Amino acid sequence: MIRGPRSSRARDGGDGMVASGGPLQGRVALVTGAGQGVGQGIALALASEGVSVAVVGRTLEKLEETCRLVRERGAEAHAIACDVAELERLPGVVEEVVERFGRLDVLVNNAYAGAVGTKLLETDDKLFQKGFRTGPFAAFALMRAAHPHLKATGDGSIVNLVTSAMVRWDPTTYGPYAAAKTALRSLTRTAAVEWAADGIRVNAIAPHALSPGLKWWTENHPEEAAEFIASIPMRRIGDPEQDIGRAVVALLGPDLRYLTGATLPLDGGQAFFG
Repeated sequence: MIRGPRSSRARDGGDGMVASGGPLQGRVALVTGAGQGVGQGIALALASEGVSVAVVGRTLEKLEETCRLVRERGAEAHAIACDVAELERLPGVVEEVVERFGRLDVLVNNAYAGAVGTKLLETDDKLFQKGFRTGPFAAFALMRAAHPHLKATGDGSIVNLVTSAMVRWDPTTYGPYAAAKTALRSLTRTAAVEWAADGIRVNAIAPHALSPGLKWWTENHPEEAAEFIASIPMRRIGDPEQDIGRAVVALLGPDLRYLTGATLPLDGGQAFFG
């Protein structure tokens, strides 16, 4: 039996607060890598729609800050400190969320830690492997654990974060990262087909957003950053909440209920997915 969240604290819309009565009101989401950047932006956008959010990451202090911001939007929040590389812990994370909120409607696999910005011959084997462990391996562990709960809602959704580096015109230094994300994209498509009959939609997004790391890079390498931004047709880097989080809200809503197995580029038109 599916139960609703323990409480509903919706407020009037405005100033980022929850507007009650929306199509996502009362749902529960689990978002990994939600202590900062894109994961936090997605959590806040969902909270503004009345979604209770469980945030997962390695640093409890960062997660608690995300929870504070989520609660400011009038939504429930729960922090779980966990390194997704510890695959054996992930089924328990899903069960903790269901125990806390009574249900699970949305899974967002955002976390990744591994090789980035290295040429193939310079890539550390352990970092290469860690990218797969925290990327497609962790995502699959969570997807499999979440499946029965998402199926029970009758309208579950999974969103996996991939990257436009998969189709970058020059993949130099992006190889290990793109390889892990390409595996996750393939996993997304397969789950979408196999689980469609279970009422579960599975999509991927490929975002550009001003994460803390990217912000540091733009501030410390202004010339390279200017060149990078010039390669984006919209001439700006996306905002984690307004450009990425709000797109996830749209993806989860009823207007896109017939979309599954897709990869949605959220990069200002930079990449060509074909």
